[in-house]
Amino acid sequence: MRRISKGSVVAAVVLLGACLLGTGCAESGQEAQEAAALTDEEIPGWQKYAEEPITFDWYVNYSWFTAGWGENAVSKKITEETGVSINFITPSGNESEKLNALIAADSLPDFVTLGWWEPQVNEMIEKDMVYALNELADAYDVYFYQVSDEDAVNWYTQADGNIYSYPNSCFTAKDLEEHKDIGSNQTFLVRKDIYEAIGSPDMTTPEGFQAAVEKAYEMFPEVDGEKLIPVGAHVFDNQGNVSFDDYLMNFLAVPFEKDGEIYDRYTNEDYITWLKMFRRLGEEGLLADDIFIDQRIQMEEKMAKGRYFCMIYQYTDMAAQQKELYANYPERIYMAVDGPQNAAGDDHTLTTTGINGWTVTLISKNCTHPERAIAFLDYMLSEQGQLRISLGVEGETFDYEDGKPVVKEEVNALLNANRAEYDRVYGADDTYWMLQDNVLQLKWKQELPEALRQIMEWSYPYVVYNGQYDSFLPYDSKEAYADSKITALWSRTLPQLLLAESDERFDEIFAQFLEKRQAYGFEEVQAAKTELMKQAKEKLGIK
Repeated sequence: MRRISKGSVVAAVVLLGACLLGTGCAESGQEAQEAAALTDEEIPGWQKYAEEPITFDWYVNYSWFTAGWGENAVSKKITEETGVSINFITPSGNESEKLNALIAADSLPDFVTLGWWEPQVNEMIEKDMVYALNELADAYDVYFYQVSDEDAVNWYTQADGNIYSYPNSCFTAKDLEEHKDIGSNQTFLVRKDIYEAIGSPDMTTPEGFQAAVEKAYEMFPEVDGEKLIPVGAHVFDNQGNVSFDDYLMNFLAVPFEKDGEIYDRYTNEDYITWLKMFRRLGEEGLLADDIFIDQRIQMEEKMAKGRYFCMIYQYTDMAAQQKELYANYPERIYMAVDGPQNAAGDDHTLTTTGINGWTVTLISKNCTHPERAIAFLDYMLSEQGQLRISLGVEGETFDYEDGKPVVKEEVNALLNANRAEYDRVYGADDTYWMLQDNVLQLKWKQELPEALRQIMEWSYPYVVYNGQYDSFLPYDSKEAYADSKITALWSRTLPQLLLAESDERFDEIFAQFLEKRQAYGFEEVQAAKTELMKQAKEKLGIK
């Protein structure tokens, strides 16, 4: 990922200085130099404010996010370097309801972080509830142009020429070409001891998968007196379940487009075949009730005990539990193996985050000190900020050896044994992930932990770039409204399909889904998404 060139920063500084002096852009050389000196990009805003304490409220749209501020080594150091303390606010229940209430009451906190795909992103922009980051940078801290990523800025710049939200964890196709150690979060995991005990079977076919699950449950019906959960999955929510839709489709190499048009992945023959296999497992009682009702906190408790046999899952969401297993029940750790494949036996096409990243962060216009907010955001994006976020504080969490930072053994030991305590004491390793830059952090990449190495490296050969498909329909457009209705319909339909009493009933439910989504405006949605895909390809330089 590219930073905006220093030369362009200097040019921006000079231009800004001229305009601030009210003499237009035909500023004399001497006056331009004086203006540039006043707003020198080599003096970041956060350094100027370090001795002035301030506290920002930061809303993070995830109920599972529980990190605090001010107790651990990283947050203390960041406050020392910037003067900024953070009061995190998270929803206690439904994320959308909480955020919608904040928007309706015009009570957004200073910072807001949410998924890039969430409709509230465009809603906040269109309702003029958030600042344009470039305008804040021009007015208060042109350091933004030095530490922000040029590709991300270009991608997120709106039609009005402004950028309102900044992503974390974003990659470009070029990043994947230049770095062969970028993996996908999407993995098919099996409990190693059970998998090996049943003969390390091939689970790439529907028949092999079903037989393996049946045998695992037959041989190991319980874990410490509690029932084995044969198949694990992500949470069912108001969009469906990524394990049984998006991730499964990617394992099956279901394409996103065909003949230049957005493809209807839900009607793919291989996908339907696999859904019906899961339905048969459900008919046999091998889709436990737990997976339909559990939220992340309950799932983490069960993962830490090794209660799942297999999971199509995002490994970063179970990394702490894998480390806990490794420390307490090493024989129960999970390993990644090749999962569901299409009938042709094609390789998985597993995605990493694209140019959109994972989440975006915005600065609310309720923020009474926007000059401090943009300076703090710039600090977090800077190399110094990223070093703090990823490795922590020299002497406390890491030391330099031969010019390279190396995390202390005792720090790694706690990270691998107790993530919650690690966050409380140290707070590095992307505890504060809201503005993490995964590409920049590769500069300090540490040796992969033993508990996660195999899982993380397994995906390398299967990673593909699909950022060109990560566009969202304009807020309050008829297509966006239709798409939201179709998504909600799918979220209700998917559990019914998996719990259908027969393949015939499955077909009836699916036919009803197709009929209803057609009435909602499916064709118009597909046409709009195709146009967005074409625009994205042009913007990203993808043929």
